[in-house]
Amino acid sequence: MSDFKEQGNRLFSERRYTEAIETYTSAIDASPRIATYYTNRALCYLKTLQWSLSVSDCRRAIELDPTLIKAHFFMGQALTELESYDDAITELIIAHDLAREQGKNFGDDITGAIRLAKKKRWNAVEEKRIKQEIELQSFMLMLLEEHRKQKLSEVEITGPPETTEAMVNRINAEHAEKSTSLCKLFSEVDDRRKRREVPDYLCGKISYELMQEPVVAPSGISYDRKDIEDHLQRVGHFDPITRQELTQEQLIPNLALKEIIDSFVAENGWVEDY
Repeated sequence: MSDFKEQGNRLFSERRYTEAIETYTSAIDASPRIATYYTNRALCYLKTLQWSLSVSDCRRAIELDPTLIKAHFFMGQALTELESYDDAITELIIAHDLAREQGKNFGDDITGAIRLAKKKRWNAVEEKRIKQEIELQSFMLMLLEEHRKQKLSEVEITGPPETTEAMVNRINAEHAEKSTSLCKLFSEVDDRRKRREVPDYLCGKISYELMQEPVVAPSGISYDRKDIEDHLQRVGHFDPITRQELTQEQLIPNLALKEIIDSFVAENGWVEDY
């Protein structure tokens, strides 16, 4: 069994992922209740873009060991690729919390994956909103055109040509004015149609949300004050990213970043819904 694992690890390090999958499968067949064999194969599935198979292995690993950080982490990544963003974020947050509880250092890997999943979820919502706005504009223009045609059909064609021509010109002019006004209205909210996102450097490394009161640690990493103080009180006196010793007194307000955040919020009212 250990031979299968060692061989699989060697194949993985050589980026021979398909062969590694076969080897880990042999290890699983021999010892189906060892959770790490499933996470090892799940990671290979991630590398070969087989998202659903990776999720399946991670679920089995979690059944065997709910505290296995990598199982939640890999499943969160796979679910992100499958566009199941809410479930992905849930799994990634579990992985993050387990890493904190177990004192494991994953650097910015897990928090970065959470930010990516949240960003992709936001972008999906944005794409839907943009599509709806474009469809609404097209529908309203179609209604205006139908109204113009209806008015033209009601023009008395038996009257004097000059009168009929004047009425046609007036109808067309009114239609053009309304269409122009409608397009102008939509163009005025064109900024809202653009893809909106909060830059990563404005988001906290713990909460993954836009920071409200950024402070900088001796490591040079900025955190939202409430999040880092909560970490220091509940988890331990160390930097959650670098694992260096850290106390509340060492936190310094990041005034420059705070100014940037305030400016960003002022210019982007939508950020409250981010």
